[in-house]
Amino acid sequence: MSQVFSNTKIQNPLDAEAIQAWLISRVSEQLNVEASELDIREPLDSYGLNSAQAMSLIGEGEKLLGFQISPMLLWHYPTIESLSQRLAEEADESDSEIFEI
Repeated sequence: MSQVFSNTKIQNPLDAEAIQAWLISRVSEQLNVEASELDIREPLDSYGLNSAQAMSLIGEGEKLLGFQISPMLLWHYPTIESLSQRLAEEADESDSEIFEI
């Protein structure tokens, strides 16, 4: 089952599951592996994700989510599972900040 995600911004907040699906899609494409071969609990660097690919992923994530993503998040949240959860939290916080009065 293959899903295609565009690089256009999706209305925030995205939940962790949607971000996780997007990450799986992008990482599998960047690494040229089947999405089913990725374990969301394994560190991304264990699959050979290099710094250039990581920065590309960050840039695409910023376009998707509509806010700046610190590259340090990949160090603090090295798995697809943990990164998607953190990005969902930041998306929710980002969306809340926009509507604060």
